[in-house]
Order: sequence, then structure tokens, then C-alpha cells
Amino acid sequence: MLSKPYRFFLILNACLLLLLTIACLFPILNVLAISFSSKAAASAGQVSLWPVDFTMKSYAYVFNNESFLTSFLVSVKRVVLGVGINMLLSVLVAYPLSKEAQDFGSRTWYAWFFVFTMLFGAGLIPGFLIVKETGIMDSIWALVLPGAIPVFNVLLIMNYMRTLPRALEESSFMDGAGHFRTLWSVYLPLTLPSLATVALFALVAHWNAWFDGMIYMNRPEHYPLSTYLQSLLKFDSMNQTNMSLEQIKVQQFVSNRTARAAQIFVSALPILLIYPFFQRYFVKGLVVGSVKG
Repeated sequence: MLSKPYRFFLILNACLLLLLTIACLFPILNVLAISFSSKAAASAGQVSLWPVDFTMKSYAYVFNNESFLTSFLVSVKRVVLGVGINMLLSVLVAYPLSKEAQDFGSRTWYAWFFVFTMLFGAGLIPGFLIVKETGIMDSIWALVLPGAIPVFNVLLIMNYMRTLPRALEESSFMDGAGHFRTLWSVYLPLTLPSLATVALFALVAHWNAWFDGMIYMNRPEHYPLSTYLQSLLKFDSMNQTNMSLEQIKVQQFVSNRTARAAQIFVSALPILLIYPFFQRYFVKGLVVGSVKG
């Protein structure tokens, strides 16, 4: 039987979470409603949580916008390469660092080396010069290689691996497996919650990053999606230059506000669709990987 104070706590907690959920959903629903509303209704500020004069002209404009589609593909390519590189290098770094000092004598030195890079950065200008001198400016590699090893993700995976029984590794070695076989067949399946968590971190970070695209890309057609959307704040998204005849026809039904709302929602949709598949691993992977030393 639950006590009255505990029942009160549960009710209060549920109410607070409900308010937080509404606060998070309201901007998304507002953007979605604007994207499906007419040009006049959006310009007049008549749209709140429900479309006014429902139309899909904004999405017709978006999916006929070559710049938007190009930047979307750049972001997809960046996520595929970036998340793959992040996961591969994070696991390869975390596995040896998860060993005890008697098994890996330099473990403490390497661990502090990576922690130091997380706490102290070289700054924007040295990073820009490194990218420039390595010859990867204005290429997809400028977006994925500078952050190839996210140290926070390494620490999460490392600490999660340290929670696994050491007897599993010893049994694997007794069966004749080496370190790579043990990592692939024993550690990776058991660290799935942690891997799913850091994969979600990496995915969101690459998909939402815009500043590196602004400084490392010389041509707008190489912008990732977030950088392209950021550039719309400075330039008119309805620029007549290089617009197709179909876009010009659609423009009379679409305003800057409705077009941007449609672009923002389309850009957020992949994350909204992917997150539920990672959600069940998220809390366990984050909590266990962050508190166990």
C-alpha cells in the first residue's frame, strides 16, 4: 500500500512531466501547423496548433528546391560516415581503456590524455588551420574527421565495459580467442545499450551541426542541412535566382514563413523517427556508463 506522501509525489511528478511534454511538443506542433497553412493565414499570425486553410504547397516547394535536397543528401552522407567512424574509433579506444592497470600498464596515462583533450581544446583558428593544411577543406571529410573520436562517448562505453564480469573475457581467452574476437563476440553484444546511446548522441550531433559546415565549406552546395537552414536566416529563401518554373508557380501560394516551417519539420523528421528505436536502450546505457568507474 502506497503512503499518501508517496502518492502525492507520483501525482506531482506526473503533472510536471505532462507540462514538460506539452512545452516540448508545442513548438513542433506549431511549426507543423504553419507548414500546412496558407500563405495568408501564416503571414497574419492566425496559426497556433492547427493548420488554417490547409495546403501542401509548402512541401511542394521544399521537395522541388534543389538546394534543400542537395543539403539533405550531404547531411545523410555525413551521418553515415560520421556515425560509422565515431562508433568504430570509440569502441577501439574504449576496449583497451576498460582493462585493469595490471593488464594494460599505460591505461591511466592514455585515459588522462583523452580526458585532457575533452577539457582543453586548441580553439577555432588552430582547428581551421589543421583542416586547411591537411587538404580536406570543402569536402565531407572536413565535417567528420575533426570530431572522429568523441571522448565523452568513449568514456561511456569504457565504463560500461568495466561493469562486465572479467570471467567472460578469461573464458574467451581460454577458448583460444584473441582480443579482437573477444571484443566482437563478447563485449559488443553485451554493451548494446551503451552503443545505442552513443550512436544516438553521434547521430544527433552530426545531423544538427551547422557551424563547421559554415567555416569549412566554401560552396553552398556542399552545406549540410543544418548549415543550409542557418543560412536562410541571412538570405532570402525565396531568392528568384536559379528557381525552376515549377517553383515560381508554387511561390505565389508559399511565404518565407511557411516554406521555412516545412523545411524545419522535414529536417527534424529523421531524428523523430529514429529516436524511438534507441529509446529503450538510452537510460540504461547512459546511467550505467556514466556512474561506474
